This record gives sequence, structure tokens and C-alpha cells, in this order.
Amino acid sequence: MTIRKSPSPGPGRRLSPPLAACLALVFACTAKSGAGRPREFSGQRAFGYLEQQMTFGPRIPGTPAHERTGDWILERLRATADTVIVQVIPHVTRNGQTLHLRNFLARFRPSAPDHILFLAHWDTRPHADQSQNLGQQRLPVPGANDGASGVAVLLGVADALKAKAPASGVDLLFVDGEDYGDFSTDTNDVLIGSRYFAAHQPPGYPPLYAVLFDMVADKDQQFYYEANSEAFAPEVVDRVWHVAADLGYSHVFIPGVKHNLTDDHVALQKAGIHAIDVVDFDYPYWHTTDDTIDKVSAASLQVVGDVAVALVR
Repeated sequence: MTIRKSPSPGPGRRLSPPLAACLALVFACTAKSGAGRPREFSGQRAFGYLEQQMTFGPRIPGTPAHERTGDWILERLRATADTVIVQVIPHVTRNGQTLHLRNFLARFRPSAPDHILFLAHWDTRPHADQSQNLGQQRLPVPGANDGASGVAVLLGVADALKAKAPASGVDLLFVDGEDYGDFSTDTNDVLIGSRYFAAHQPPGYPPLYAVLFDMVADKDQQFYYEANSEAFAPEVVDRVWHVAADLGYSHVFIPGVKHNLTDDHVALQKAGIHAIDVVDFDYPYWHTTDDTIDKVSAASLQVVGDVAVALVR
């Protein structure tokens, strides 16, 4: 993902009374003890989805690997979701190159009055700009954690929702073109898919809240509050971390702000969506050629997948 420290966020936006009441009701209805809850998410199957993405190679927009990966994701979603929407994004970069990008929105119970949105980006970064070796900085990022892990979680959630319908509407958004450009010099060519979705939301939006899953499969995973998330949607941060603790994952989901990051959730926040980022930014292989499959695990995917599924039960 393309993600940089940003200025400190302003005060968190207060919820309107109707939205606050609605969120409180949803949270109360889904706040169940983790003890005895059957495991619906398969970390091993999700790891298989991660492996499959890696076999395509780096998923850089404009490459055959990117096209094949998108077709594969779409095929998986059409086999599980009630409805799948494809958003075609003909993006023109600052240097005049046209990128053919696609967002995929998989919807479960689309006619339900309330919706929860999960999202991840499925593209990978063209250049490993954080590699210490200058020659490697011209090489692509493999994207085992930064890209493939979030997609793997969402596809695993789709399997769980196919087997058992969610309590409310659930949408799974796979955004494209998140990691293409340079965040430090130009915001035109990053967060492309999430910015497009924010400007082209489906009828009946916004959702009750949104959770972004990015870099979630590190073998040594730890998730802290992200500052923009805590400032804009603290009630959603509390909900996710409480569910994780309820499942016995308080050693992984650790209370307290550690990083202030610009990621796909910020694009949604600017459109008024109460979105947060679940991200392990303490990942030493971020934007390097070493973001490879040996750095991630099925066990880590299991933790995040369990939390995601529990949020919609």
C-alpha cells in the first residue's frame, strides 16, 4: 500500500443522533461472547487465496498479471456473493498513461436496510522504493502482505457469508490502483479505486461503517489504533477492538494509537463514511522486494478473518 504519515487529524466528527442510535443497536445485537462460537473463517483456505495471487506475479496495473488477478477475483466473487458490481475506472496518470482499473463490490443481502462495508486493495506497487538496495528500488513489490493479505481475508469472509447469510447487509469492496503513484509528491495516482468509489457510491449508501484490511498477515502481527480512524470513527475502532478481545485476540489488537496514516479509509472518510484502518504498519518489508510469502501466515489470516466474520454476526 502507499501510505505515509499525514498531519495530525482534527477532532473526531460526532455522529448524528439517528446514526449513533442505529450503530448502537447493531453493535449491541452482535456483541456476543467468543466462547463456544463456531469457527466460520478458514485461515488455511484464505492462505490458499493469498498463494494464488502470488502465482500471478506482481499485480501492477497495466500488466497481464494484474488483468488475470482481477478476472480471478471476479470469478470467485460471482460464485459466492448475491450481487457483484464492477466499477471500470479509466484513469489517466500525470504522465498521460491510461490505466484500465477495476473495483469489485460483492454484495450480500443487498436489499437489507443497513450495510457494513469491508474493503482491501488488490493491486501491488510498481517500485520497491523502501528497499535499501538502490537497484532493487526499480523492481516491483511482490505484495504478499501489502495487497494479497487483505484480498485473502475478504475472499475468506465471502466464503463464510455464502455458507451462512449475514445478519445485515455486507459489502466487500476490492479497490484497484491504491499503490500505483508516489504519495510524497502527487496524490493523483494513489488511492485511485477508493477515491472513485467514494464519488460513485451505490444507491442506499453510505454504510453504517467501513473497515479497511491492509497488511494483515504478518507472522508477527500487532494492530494498534490508527490516528485518522480514531479521530473520525472512534465508535467503530472500539467495536472492532472489543470484538477482537471477545474472541481472545487482545494480544494482537492492542488499544492505543501508534501510527497516523493515509490509506484507502481516508478517501472514504472524506465522503462521510465512518471508515477505519486495520493495518499492521510495523512491517519491515513494506514496499520492498522482501514482501514475500514466507513473511505471512495462515494463522495471522485466521485471527483477522475471525474478527471480520464476528463483526457481521
